[in-house]
Amino acid sequence: MAWQRFVAVGDSFTEGVGDPGPDGGLVGWADRLAALLSAAQGGVEYANLAVRGRLLGQVVDEQLPAALALAPDLVSVVAGGNDLLRPGADPDALAAVMEDAVVRLRAGGADVLLATGVDPRATPLIGRTRGRSATYNAHLWSIAARHGAHVLDQWGAAWVQDARMWDVDRLHLAPEGHRRTALAAAAALGLSVDPAWAVPLDPAPPLARRERVAGEVAWVRSFVVPWVGRRLRGRSSGDGRTAKRPVPTPV
Repeated sequence: MAWQRFVAVGDSFTEGVGDPGPDGGLVGWADRLAALLSAAQGGVEYANLAVRGRLLGQVVDEQLPAALALAPDLVSVVAGGNDLLRPGADPDALAAVMEDAVVRLRAGGADVLLATGVDPRATPLIGRTRGRSATYNAHLWSIAARHGAHVLDQWGAAWVQDARMWDVDRLHLAPEGHRRTALAAAAALGLSVDPAWAVPLDPAPPLARRERVAGEVAWVRSFVVPWVGRRLRGRSSGDGRTAKRPVPTPV
């Protein structure tokens, strides 16, 4: 199927954090997917309404009406990850909000692309969210089956567990991770792409214990402590930010 207008909504993952462009802006998997769609079908209009730090409710309340107003025929909705990082997050309640969003988009005539979260088993601290993340992912598959949505499966991707696919903050993909995610998304949508994106990298040389410990300490100091500080102050990394590409333009 050829899509004429693709709109992406979500948080930092879809905004493209971790994938800087040559002009100083962000690229990201959604921008890369738009380019793949355009190349495959001879053009597509694309808008990206995602803003870092947004919770699922904010995405649905703020971005979904704007997306529907653009009359898209394809919408990617990837959100809920920021919610799941918070203690006490309820994946069942989040799934109900997501299903309502999918129903609204499908009723508006758009195909929908969802994405499961990445399995956090290898990441200290974040790994504690694995149970509720898995529950939310299971809901996403069920939602997709009920409403005819496409699903980008990040949970089952072996290559994404490689630390080299991630930015130094361990929360956002690095450029190669975004590139592979775009190809995985294209495959989920039925496009013909080179399957090499799914092949893991050769194993990296092991780090000495001292290097591993130093890396953990630096990560906690540079990223975990500031994140906790923002939570305590009721702040978000996306405060004051707006969508990077609010108007659909040709790719």
